[in-house]
Amino acid sequence: MKRLGIIANASKTRAPDVLRRIAANARALELELCADEATAALAPGLCPTTTAAAFDGVDAVMALGGDGTMLRAFRMLGGHDIPLIGVNIGSLGFLTSVAEGDLERALDCLARDEVIFSRRSVAECVVQRQEVEIGRYAALNDVVVHSGASSRVATLSVAVGGDRVASYMCDGLIVSTPTGSTGHNLSAGGPIVVPETRAFVISLICPHTLSSRPLVVPDTTDIVIQAGKPSESGLRLSIDGQVGQMLRDDETVRVHACQTGVRFIHLPGYSYFGVLSQKLGWKGSNVR
Repeated sequence: MKRLGIIANASKTRAPDVLRRIAANARALELELCADEATAALAPGLCPTTTAAAFDGVDAVMALGGDGTMLRAFRMLGGHDIPLIGVNIGSLGFLTSVAEGDLERALDCLARDEVIFSRRSVAECVVQRQEVEIGRYAALNDVVVHSGASSRVATLSVAVGGDRVASYMCDGLIVSTPTGSTGHNLSAGGPIVVPETRAFVISLICPHTLSSRPLVVPDTTDIVIQAGKPSESGLRLSIDGQVGQMLRDDETVRVHACQTGVRFIHLPGYSYFGVLSQKLGWKGSNVR
């Protein structure tokens, strides 16, 4: 790899120091760096570009921050097949696989092409009104239909592959990718899904019945969500917690897998289950 794109979370106090370390090591490794204007302003030596052209011709993009920064970087790529590597200078960081202390090793591995690629599926969400498309989004983590600021319970009808599943009374519904299964889905009681699994998880937010359980469905199916009864205003669509829109009663949300996914970069020795064990504090049982 010869050209590396950088996007940083400017609100992180560590970001300028980390960027200076990247710039110093990149010179020694003969790596060309470019960044969007907001990131380039944090440290000298970075080549600033407009956001639209920030990643033109780069071999990879490095996101500095937490999971939100990785999601923003994914959105900025706009579907282009440019691999992502995340350096965690945030807090939780399920998506960022490189610790700040391993930054120099990560740059060296990138320069030597000694990295591991993980292909992640992406959900495409289409909003329709009377079969006319009025919105289209790509989700790396999840698609969420919820009642927003309203305290009213929502009634949501769900169909999978043209087959009606049920009509749920709940505060909302999550369609999660495997990558996003450790996000809102996990908080709502859904299962953790290994990232390379070709599936979606449908989980409910505070369902008004104890019989409702998460569903794992093939990502080759079409998931359709719509308000179960009229005059339920206030429903909102949220994509990765970053973009979305308000929903009307006569609008339908359709979720299916994108034909193209996204590639994550990991360093040699990376273990997904090692990350889970660390982040979730898994201790296991003491064997006597």
